Amino acid sequence: MTKSRVQDLEACGQSVWTDVISRDMIRSGILSRYIDQDGITGVTANPAIFEQAIVGSHDYDESIGELSSRGLCPDAIYQELAIEDVGAAADLLRPVYNRTDGADGFVSIEVSSALADDTLGTVAEARSFWSRLNRPNVMIKVPATAAGIPAIEALIADGINVNITLIFSIDMYQEVMEAYLRGLEHRMRHGQSVDRIASVASFFVSRVDTLVDSLLDTLIQDADPEQRSLLGTLKGKVAIANARIAYEQFERIFSSSRFGVLARAGARVQRPLWASTSTKNPSYADTMYVDSLLGPNSVNTMTLATIDAFREHGDVDCGAIRRGRDEASQVIADLAKAGIDLTTVTDRLTGEGVQKFNASLDALRTAIEERGSMLIQAGRGTV
Repeated sequence: MTKSRVQDLEACGQSVWTDVISRDMIRSGILSRYIDQDGITGVTANPAIFEQAIVGSHDYDESIGELSSRGLCPDAIYQELAIEDVGAAADLLRPVYNRTDGADGFVSIEVSSALADDTLGTVAEARSFWSRLNRPNVMIKVPATAAGIPAIEALIADGINVNITLIFSIDMYQEVMEAYLRGLEHRMRHGQSVDRIASVASFFVSRVDTLVDSLLDTLIQDADPEQRSLLGTLKGKVAIANARIAYEQFERIFSSSRFGVLARAGARVQRPLWASTSTKNPSYADTMYVDSLLGPNSVNTMTLATIDAFREHGDVDCGAIRRGRDEASQVIADLAKAGIDLTTVTDRLTGEGVQKFNASLDALRTAIEERGSMLIQAGRGTV
């Protein structure tokens, strides 16, 4: 079998995960094929992904009918369906976890987005997912909100693998890394091991360009020709610049003497995970958020379409993430000169991200309730 270009990323030190999961993918062998043929080593899931999987098919009808007949509420049914799919995907990826000695092969399940501002609720639900799934290659996704930061620290201190999601800003990313370190240090102070804990920090990319480009377009409408040209050069540049600066912070933190103490006890770095890497603007190259962000100790989570595109014509440049760091800083500086505050942009994106997940969760609840009632009436629910 010819080696897939996607597999070449492993030699760069970057893992490729996919951000889609469904019962059909698991049962039909599609996920297994991507694991075997492209070297996919992880899967992430969130409410929006499960909404597409559950609402967009009848693959879950039998389970929904049975669970509804037992009187479970829509939230409980969703959790049961998600746990079953995540567990099955984790079992498919367990050989990867074993082969990499626990460094890869993870499947992520997200706590309810309704808990984004509830630290104790987040911790409780994360512990429940961790206990019920009972697999070492599961990660619990927690949003990078003000309430999420102490939850991250508590869960790492518990020895639970955590995938921190919805990171857009450098400042929040630094808080996420700090929470991870504090959690590990808590374990060391209490004589607990730190060598089997894994964590990734999901730094979102393309959504930054989508919003910034729209703001630039508004400014360009009223700009003089010289300003219009300068503003135009920033389009499609800010997201990659932001991610490159984040990666520089990652290398600084995890090469520090502070982390060195933890590393000598076996602690692993908290890898940056590039999320939202499908290209939203059709005028941009469809692999630009993969080609530009290759580097060691990182993960890129892609849609299946992006994986297919990279297999076809991606550029394997192992040092791409470290190139253009001076240019990255200049891009951010030029953005500020143009009157666009990146912190305002990233704060807005975080809020919108939580809102989108809440909307997906609401739609999922409604769909489960309606389908459950329909199946019971049709006699397809069994007690």
